[in-house]
Amino acid sequence: MSTAADRFATEGFGPENLPYASFSPTGGGPRLGVRLGDRAIDVNALATALDTTGPVLPAGAHPAVLAPNLDVLLAAGHETWTALRSWLVEVVTTDGPADAVESSSHPVEEIELHMPFTVADYVDYYASEHHASNVGKMFRPDQAPLLPNWKHLPVGYHGRAGTVIPSGKDFPRPKGLRPEQDGTPSFGPSRRLDIEAEIGFVLGGAAPGGEVSLEQAATEHLFGVVLFNDWSARDIQAFEYVPLGPCLGKSFASSISLWVVPFAALSAARVEPPAREHQLAPYLDDEGKDPWGLDITMGVLVDGQSVAHPPVRTMYWTAPQMVAHMSVNGASLRPGDFFGSGTVSGPERDQRGSFLELSWGGKEPFALPDGTEMTFLQDGQTVTLTGTAPGPGGSVIDFGECTATILPAT
Repeated sequence: MSTAADRFATEGFGPENLPYASFSPTGGGPRLGVRLGDRAIDVNALATALDTTGPVLPAGAHPAVLAPNLDVLLAAGHETWTALRSWLVEVVTTDGPADAVESSSHPVEEIELHMPFTVADYVDYYASEHHASNVGKMFRPDQAPLLPNWKHLPVGYHGRAGTVIPSGKDFPRPKGLRPEQDGTPSFGPSRRLDIEAEIGFVLGGAAPGGEVSLEQAATEHLFGVVLFNDWSARDIQAFEYVPLGPCLGKSFASSISLWVVPFAALSAARVEPPAREHQLAPYLDDEGKDPWGLDITMGVLVDGQSVAHPPVRTMYWTAPQMVAHMSVNGASLRPGDFFGSGTVSGPERDQRGSFLELSWGGKEPFALPDGTEMTFLQDGQTVTLTGTAPGPGGSVIDFGECTATILPAT
């Protein structure tokens, strides 16, 4: 006999990963799925198929697997989603259930993917020191690149949850007020449309009173990880953001990948964050605690051509720190809360996660592999983000893709 993992696993989508999605097979409605290799497993159908032959679905997981997406599972809390993941790993790695997995699954090329969860609140952070320093050098050349608060807390802002959109959904170039040399702004389509290659984090459980510790964040609230492109209209943003920060320059579209990698699948990818230069406030102090940096390597492609490989392991602030920060003032956490890391950039030019940095504010065009030079995005161009991380035993964790094409302004 063989296991389902033996039969179906592929590099990046083996039993070490098992990312979740909401999908519809041909002629069917949305349901909760898990990916193994090139198969999307209908979790409820699998549980039904194994009801009398085992392994038996954990009792508390029944409502979650009947749902069309992750919403019920996120609300159920970490004990339930830990038990469900353990059951899934057991099913695909045990002799016997492989036929049930096959009969309960569909080829990924034959399914339609949907938003995997309902976004509650959304926060975007600014957690990469290399990105923040590059932006500081461009915009404040006569000052220190980092502002005084940057290494004392994770800088962030609340974004618009309603325009977090699924990978594959194309959108028109945004319009707004743009700065002009004579000081009078003009209205029209953004001339400096950009990407932000980020990692996104999906939260589950609830903390009505806020004040979540680093340990609680890591074990009770961080459910999963996605690729995240927080598109930015740099010219609109530049005119509007003083003194209250981004609004229309950021709220038109933010794309997420549609396979949610469980946070538990990244145990082998955990690394120490950069050395802290200041004593942190107690709620952020991670000295002597488990390392929660993540060794994820992203890829940025324009029309299928590789332009950058941002390294997440260089991020100064970790995911648990960002959760602790967003709740320390008493702000509640809800199932489906979501936050982005901010643009991921490394020390080398080909590790920069935005075109703002790659072109140094538009002053230094960069070349695609086919020789085409560019600064900011043109209509018709397609941007795709990829991501991989090391898994247990030399395996690979694949995040799939996050992609969209820029349409002309309407």
